[in-house]
Amino acid sequence: MAASKPVGSQADTGVSRWQLAVAIGGSALLGVGVFYLWNRRSVSKRNERKAPEGSSSPVPKEGSDGEENRADSQSILDRAQAAKNKGNKFFKAGKYEQAIQCYTEAIGLCPLDQKQDLSTFFQNRAAAFEQQQKWKEVVQDCSKAVELNPKYIKALYRRAKAYEKLDNKKECLEDVTAVCILEGFQNQQSMLLADKVLKQLGKEKAKEKYKNREPLMPSPQFIKSYFNSFTDDIISQPLLKGEKPDEDKDKEGETADVRRTGRSGYQKAKQYMEEENYDKIISECTKEIETKGKYVAEALLLRATFYLLIGNAAAAQPDLDLVISMEDANVKLRANALIKRGSLYMQQQRSQLAKQDFNTGADIDPQNADVYHHRGQLKILLDHVEEAVDDFDECIRLRPDSALAQAQKCFALYRQAYTGNNPLQIQVAVRGFEDIIKNFPMCAEGYALYAQALTDQQHFSKADEMYDKCIELEPDNAATYVHKGLLQLQWKQDLDVGLELISKAIEIDNKCDFAYETMGTIEVQRGNLAKAIEMFSKAINLAKSEMEMAHLYSLCDAAYAQTEVAKKYGLKPPTL
Repeated sequence: MAASKPVGSQADTGVSRWQLAVAIGGSALLGVGVFYLWNRRSVSKRNERKAPEGSSSPVPKEGSDGEENRADSQSILDRAQAAKNKGNKFFKAGKYEQAIQCYTEAIGLCPLDQKQDLSTFFQNRAAAFEQQQKWKEVVQDCSKAVELNPKYIKALYRRAKAYEKLDNKKECLEDVTAVCILEGFQNQQSMLLADKVLKQLGKEKAKEKYKNREPLMPSPQFIKSYFNSFTDDIISQPLLKGEKPDEDKDKEGETADVRRTGRSGYQKAKQYMEEENYDKIISECTKEIETKGKYVAEALLLRATFYLLIGNAAAAQPDLDLVISMEDANVKLRANALIKRGSLYMQQQRSQLAKQDFNTGADIDPQNADVYHHRGQLKILLDHVEEAVDDFDECIRLRPDSALAQAQKCFALYRQAYTGNNPLQIQVAVRGFEDIIKNFPMCAEGYALYAQALTDQQHFSKADEMYDKCIELEPDNAATYVHKGLLQLQWKQDLDVGLELISKAIEIDNKCDFAYETMGTIEVQRGNLAKAIEMFSKAINLAKSEMEMAHLYSLCDAAYAQTEVAKKYGLKPPTL
């Protein structure tokens, strides 16, 4: 739907949250295929056995004290190198205790001013401790190596792995961040470790934060867009004559409020929906449920829906479970509850349960277009594009006027052609978009999805026109301004205009987490890490699911790790 983030963003671009967070080392994907080209800093591999410091100085004259001192020093260093070489042989033979003894001898012999060599000896001993799984000793020796040589990649990476084993994720992330910057983000192994730790940190923090978060009602535009994605949903329809107060209904047991107003809790909740007074809906539905009124099933479903909208999944699921179990309830209520519970399972990454709920919905209400529409979206997320297209086709057969389903089907076909590098099919999909905006000129989603496809094809001017049309149709949709801002960055490299549009999105909807997340990512790329952390923190407070919150924490932690690395080692990635 138009209020949400772009179809095909984080999960299916193949770009890790680590790459997105640091935005370095080539192309970083943002939103709808938007990327920035960076001047890549080439970082060569450091030779671990460089000549001792000062070896290039002029050679003192024969017989001088300098030459004698140098000779003594070189003799001691040679002995230290010999001990290290002996340790290397033991290491290769798997005799780690003997290797440690040799490296310890080398450390004891090495002159203190030979920092490069001494750091190597500590790092080698750390490698032997690593084989013995003595993680604290690994950290200690690597720390000494890094003190002597702050840009020692091997020591930093080995310490990062040891910190991971010790469950010191914050320190691990800082070390691996330094490694990635030093390597120019070219080493897949260190990138994977960074991404792994970021995911773990994000999940841990999100679990605690989400459990204790204050529920927050999203913007009216988001709520309206959400309900507009359903066509067979009873609770989203305006009040009907049949829902007017029933004068013949037995008033026994009804509350004084119902008798006085002539409306049940559910009916008042529906009225509040029409008035966009969303904060009162949950409480009115609760009244209907507690008094066992005429519309208990409807009230349970409406309350569950608003629990989902405010991000309270734990409260939503029991209500959905009850509606689904009510065999005497309207089948469309039960099917809608199955769609929403299936979507909830998908948010929780329980895709098998999600598929079961959608399939059950199709079984009990095979003429319900919403089941096929939302199952099609699920299958796109699972990368089952052909099956998704079949579901969209069924939705369109049942609801030929469903512009949203037609637009999303066209985008699914486009994505399939684009990822399969099929130019002919891409052209077919583009013509399909042209037909959709011609046949459904009031469907903002059609223009938005067409703009995403045009951006991929680098038809920037026309994509910009499509976003302008979206804004004309839905001036309160903040997400469109974010997409248009990202387009300016890719198309014209106009940072000022891009940021102005994203700021406009926040002005329109200060609850648009997508705008804060995008602003934070751009600030990372500009090197404004404090501002980036501020933006990510705002997005975290607005996250609508624990999974989304975990992703935002990952971005925030990546930015924070960069600030620490800059303080400790003076390392900063290139900026925009």
